[in-house]
Amino acid sequence: MKYSLLRTLPVLLIALYTLSGCRATRKIQTAINTRVDSVALIQQAMEAARADSLRYIRGQYDSAMGHRIDFVSFSGKMDLEYEEPDGKKLNINAQVRMQKDSLIWISLTAIFGIEGVRACITPDSVKVLDKQNKTYLVRSIAYLQEITALPLDLRSLQDLLIGNPVFLDSAFYTYTRGNGTISLQGSNAWFRQLLTIGESDKLISSYKLDDLDENRRRTSYLAYADYENKFGPWFARRRTVQVAEKKNLSIRLNYKQYAFNETLSFPFAVPKNYKIE
Repeated sequence: MKYSLLRTLPVLLIALYTLSGCRATRKIQTAINTRVDSVALIQQAMEAARADSLRYIRGQYDSAMGHRIDFVSFSGKMDLEYEEPDGKKLNINAQVRMQKDSLIWISLTAIFGIEGVRACITPDSVKVLDKQNKTYLVRSIAYLQEITALPLDLRSLQDLLIGNPVFLDSAFYTYTRGNGTISLQGSNAWFRQLLTIGESDKLISSYKLDDLDENRRRTSYLAYADYENKFGPWFARRRTVQVAEKKNLSIRLNYKQYAFNETLSFPFAVPKNYKIE
């Protein structure tokens, strides 16, 4: 009997060790699985929060874009303050008439109500009458980019004049809130974007574009103020456009009157004695 017990003891010890090892292994494996599950839950929660944030951002952007002004024709009179690269400021009265996607007609008047410049812009050309110097200038639409340092064409210039945002898209990925505004930050293939809108009305108060091309280092800032709703859409009567690159450009617009979708004329005749440039 004693011999039999002695033979059995090692077997029992091995069995107990094996059982205890299995329990320890199960505990370790359970802890690992619990940790893995916790990490997965945290990742899922972060992804869900990120998705909620992006949905919120897209909703705010869509609300702001919902205020875009659609029109057939537009006319307006404004005070225009233009600051030249050398710091010299010009204060001019301007009349603007537009036919959507077709034509922009501009008349600039200095003091004493004397018209100095009249311009006609189409999808492919810029024509300018300099009435003081009796010259007629004809350029391609690329001339707009030369004088503004912005990638403007007819449609984007019409949007700029009427108050629609230009050069923006929906590539925003973070946001901040405070002082009654919401700011969306992001970037697209050309610009870093910062769009600020009213938290309650979703109207654009400003946006800033920084060129991603380090060789250009161009910054554009556009601000909108003094909104009113007289004809259906919200219209910002005061605008600021600032561009900083090799030279600085600053324009302030203050609309005195405006109207939508009226029948307009666009008089533009070149006198015979004008010199063509």
